[in-house]
Amino acid sequence: MKLYNTLTRKKEDFEPIEEGKVRMYVCGPTVYNYIHIGNARPYVVFDTVRRYFEYKGYDVTYIQNFTDVDDKIIKKANDENSSMKEVSNRFIKEALTDADGLNVKRATHHPRVTEEMNNVIGMIKTLVDKGYAYENDGTVYYDTKKFDEYGKLSKKNLDELLEGASERVDKDEAKKNTTDFVLWKPYKPGEPKWDSPWGEGRPGWHIECSAMAKKYLGDTIDIHAGGEDLIFPHHENEIAQSEAANGKPFAKYWLHNGFIMIDNEKMSKSAGNFFTVREIAAEFPYEVIRFFILNGHYRSPLNFSRELMQSCQNGLERIKNCNTDLKHYINNAPENGTVDENTEEITQFVIQFEKAMDDDFNTADAIAAIYELVRFINKNNKNNVSKQFAQKEMDVFEKLCNVLGINKEKEETKSDDDEAIEKLIAERTQAKKDKDFAKADSIRDKLSSMGITIKDTRHGVQWFRS
Repeated sequence: MKLYNTLTRKKEDFEPIEEGKVRMYVCGPTVYNYIHIGNARPYVVFDTVRRYFEYKGYDVTYIQNFTDVDDKIIKKANDENSSMKEVSNRFIKEALTDADGLNVKRATHHPRVTEEMNNVIGMIKTLVDKGYAYENDGTVYYDTKKFDEYGKLSKKNLDELLEGASERVDKDEAKKNTTDFVLWKPYKPGEPKWDSPWGEGRPGWHIECSAMAKKYLGDTIDIHAGGEDLIFPHHENEIAQSEAANGKPFAKYWLHNGFIMIDNEKMSKSAGNFFTVREIAAEFPYEVIRFFILNGHYRSPLNFSRELMQSCQNGLERIKNCNTDLKHYINNAPENGTVDENTEEITQFVIQFEKAMDDDFNTADAIAAIYELVRFINKNNKNNVSKQFAQKEMDVFEKLCNVLGINKEKEETKSDDDEAIEKLIAERTQAKKDKDFAKADSIRDKLSSMGITIKDTRHGVQWFRS
């Protein structure tokens, strides 16, 4: 299995730190509003990465945090005349609702910053004690010049950063260098606060993930992941903090997903093209949003439009129809078929699927393999296949869909008139046996007027609501 490592800018063979185990940290949302379609991409992408590792037999410990203390949350609370805790709890619940809709598995742990404050303060103290951080009037800064490898993830040169920052950043006289960043900020009226060796206050953003990754995964982890907008400064600063505090490499592999564009333009509130997942789910089912995200390679920009969403909905419908037909074959096919049934043919689709996923989690090509399997099933089952062979097709079909988190089941709505529909279908079948084709056509028309579509197959009649 090869994956693209942002740290080295090349594809590398995946070799876990501990045989058979994967320790993975994914940056979660700041919870002051509903998650948007940009947030949904890392949710879906790295959930799929996790699923594939599990499919390959790895024991995955998957951590995704919630940032529940932040300027935006505080502002939201003040605007609503509520508390930071009330705002964050509400939107954590909403984020999990959207994640469930997207069929994203819950993380092994979902730590919240406010519940990890002792670890955050402890790591800051370690950095101060080691000389990588300094305090000035209640604010603690990280000294970027003390970390020789600062910039190694983003490939930014510290001297250039210092020069650039001096031109665009307001001078903070308390900083030793313009690139130094805040680890701890002093209390201001109206803000939450915690006791610390430097006085009451709250942490800076970057230190939080370093502290939580260390607690739940250890000093060195296999994979750290998130959106490409986090490469600098967030992930760069995490490396500086964690490696200085722990004296060890922080993450072996860094994975970053690309941006989502809206009608070929960058998403932004000011441009009026900003969509939450909840807004999109009101028009397209969550499962279509997931399928849309997986139809592009995770590192490439992905363009969102209603036309593309509709296309993905149609593609997903093909998969669902195949599943419905396959279940019908399994229920109605004879025990022994009359065609040559070669199980190796089905195995080829698994090989094609795994080849795509082993190449830096190419979900677009993996979906293409599932489409190929659908075509094979649809063509092959027009012949007289056996129940056993149809079940083998289903086993492979189900396994591959599950890796991508694709919901292949049609929503079945039971109705009081199901019995009447079955009775009409039976009458039509008998009419055809009696060669009373006028009556058979009349019954089909009646069923159609009821919104029922019927499909004659070698193994009986299938019906579904249009």
